[in-house]
Amino acid sequence: MQVFGRRASNRDSCWCQRFRVHDESSNRDALQHEIDGAVVPIGLLAYVNGLPVGWTRVVPRASLPGILKNRALRRVLDDDPNAWWVTCFAVSPEYRRIGVGLALLRAGAEHARAHGASVVDGHPVDVERLQASLVSGSALFTGTLATYESAGFREIGRTYASRPVMRLDLRESHSDR
Repeated sequence: MQVFGRRASNRDSCWCQRFRVHDESSNRDALQHEIDGAVVPIGLLAYVNGLPVGWTRVVPRASLPGILKNRALRRVLDDDPNAWWVTCFAVSPEYRRIGVGLALLRAGAEHARAHGASVVDGHPVDVERLQASLVSGSALFTGTLATYESAGFREIGRTYASRPVMRLDLRESHSDR
């Protein structure tokens, strides 16, 4: 839980659990239960000098009721049973802006590819289109448009002016990206 920083002690600090349905007493307990029982890892950790500094969840989109039931997302997304979804990023504050998120996103895409994904989608924030002059880390837990673009994802639509839906088609060859 070190990677979640100050919020690790808050039992409901796991934002990615909002996309799931669970009967656990807290989001953190639900995440731990899910990690313990997963046949295929539900996320990846980033390490710097042996210390965990980042986390991302990347799972089959079909396992996320919060995504499947979202009307705005349903207008953009196709019905692909092999699509995967990146729900979140958590990067320790002292390791932000050095490429940890990008490394996690790229590794997450390769993880999805290795487990049969056709595409990987995500719903990051387009920081340039936000109204606020100062953006908190909690507003960016789904990642940023710039990070997704750097990893080769393409925009397939928007649910709001500042919320693009990004896709990496894993059926394309590496040379196409």
